Amino acid sequence: MKKEELIRILNRDLADEHAAVLRYLVHSYIEGEDTPIGANLLSRSREEMWHMHWLGMIITDLGGEPEMEPAGYPFDPSNRVTIIQSYIDYEEKLIPHYYGEADRVDDPHIKRVLQREAWESAMHARKFRRLLGKLSPELARGAPGGEREAPEDYIEKIQQEVSSKYLETLQHIRASWKLQNNGNMGWRLMDQAMEKMKQLAHFAEPAAGNGIEPRFSPYTVEPTGDAGSSLRKALSDLSSARRRHAELRNDPELQRHAGEVINLDLTIDQEAYQEAEIKDWLKR
Repeated sequence: MKKEELIRILNRDLADEHAAVLRYLVHSYIEGEDTPIGANLLSRSREEMWHMHWLGMIITDLGGEPEMEPAGYPFDPSNRVTIIQSYIDYEEKLIPHYYGEADRVDDPHIKRVLQREAWESAMHARKFRRLLGKLSPELARGAPGGEREAPEDYIEKIQQEVSSKYLETLQHIRASWKLQNNGNMGWRLMDQAMEKMKQLAHFAEPAAGNGIEPRFSPYTVEPTGDAGSSLRKALSDLSSARRRHAELRNDPELQRHAGEVINLDLTIDQEAYQEAEIKDWLKR
């Protein structure tokens, strides 16, 4: 298989795995991460993040540009049974797909990764099937989601922060893949990206608590070249986010929710820390 074709195929796979990350993550937030269903879905989402990571590392190592736009994820939202059955169907379709791609690849590492994507997809399908079998009749009949309580303008502010923080995360992830051969800089950026995912949860959880799917868009990641341009872009994003969050800290609706205040304070402190780290990296 020619390298250009392989990059194209792997980018398609990257989009499929990205779609799975978002679907399971959003569903987890709506169920509540501290519920059995929510915890199960959060675990699957984290595993799909690793699937994304393996593919992104290979694409950039081949000299390709990782495409960060997720594919669509078809599912039937009627109730939890139909939703989870959709997840089983999605994962089971990936099994022969990945094995078929592995058969066409000569590189032993890429072949192993694709085979692993296949057998881990099979494991996900088994775990979703087990989750489906454990649903109580009441949960099975219902659909995830609660009642909206917060004002519309506050929810919109939160949704904008979900999108912004996720875009920051994607920007960091892409840069970490592109800089994988630049000493430990790639891993430093990936470490910050993982912290950003937790910050993102601080905004996604209030949206989901109001019965609304957190909004993970847009996905237009700005291409950056060398380490310096990647770090300057990351620093600019952080500075903008910290200014917005300092302003949001004074929002009257936010003040009504002590847990959200604590989480936002933590996010602001973490952003200040990340800014200081990146400034030091740029000096070096």
